[in-house]
Amino acid sequence: MNRKKVVEIKNVSKIYHTIDGETYALKNISIDIYHGEIVVLVGPSGCGKSTLLSIISGLLKPSKGEVFINGKKVESTNKEIGYMFQRDHLFEWRTILGNVLIGLEIQKKLNKETKKYVEKLLDTYGLGDFKHHYPSQLSGGMRQRAALIRTLAVKPDILLLDEPFSALDYQTRLAIADEIGTILKNEEKTAIMVTHDIAEAISSKWWISFKKTGGSLPPILIRLTPLK
Repeated sequence: MNRKKVVEIKNVSKIYHTIDGETYALKNISIDIYHGEIVVLVGPSGCGKSTLLSIISGLLKPSKGEVFINGKKVESTNKEIGYMFQRDHLFEWRTILGNVLIGLEIQKKLNKETKKYVEKLLDTYGLGDFKHHYPSQLSGGMRQRAALIRTLAVKPDILLLDEPFSALDYQTRLAIADEIGTILKNEEKTAIMVTHDIAEAISSKWWISFKKTGGSLPPILIRLTPLK
C-alpha cells in the first residue's frame, strides 16, 4: 500500500554568520515523513531541533535546501501546520473554551459547526466538564491537553510540537506524552516532536524504529507508526 508523503526535507542547512565565521545550526538534513506518523527528534539543547521545526513551519528560511509540505515548497508560514510550543500559552482571563476557540476566531472560521467540533474534542479528551473553568484551575497535564485541542481546532494537516511537556514534572510528562500520542492517532494527524528526553519520546503505544538523521544533526530520529 502506498503511503502519502506529507513532509519532505531535502538537504537543509542553516548557517549563522558570526565574527568568527560561519556556524552551522543544521547541515544537509534530509527526512521524509508520511501521513499518520509521529517523528521525534531527540537531542540535547542547542543541537538544532527547534531550528528545524521553525524551518518546516516557514518561520525561518533555510540557508540551503528545501522543504515541501504536501508537495508544495515552503516559502512562508502555512495554515496546514499547527504549532504547539514549550509553554501552553493559555490566556488566564479566558475560559478553557475561550482559549481553544481563539485560533478559529483569528482565522475567522468560528461558526456553529467549528464550535461544535471543538466541544466534541473537549468532551472526547476529558475536558468537557472544565470548558467554563479558567487555566489556573487546571493541572499542568490538563492545560497541555487544552493547548493541543486549541491546535487541533483549526484542523491542521501536520502538528509541530516543540518540547511541549518540558514544563511538567517527570511522571506527568510521561503520562501526558502517552495521552497526546493517543489523541494524535485518533485524529489521524501527522506530527513532528522535538525533545531532549528519550523516555518521553518512546512513552506512547506505537511501533518504534530508530535512525540517525542525515547530515550533521546530532539527534536520533525516532519514527513512530500507530498500532492498528
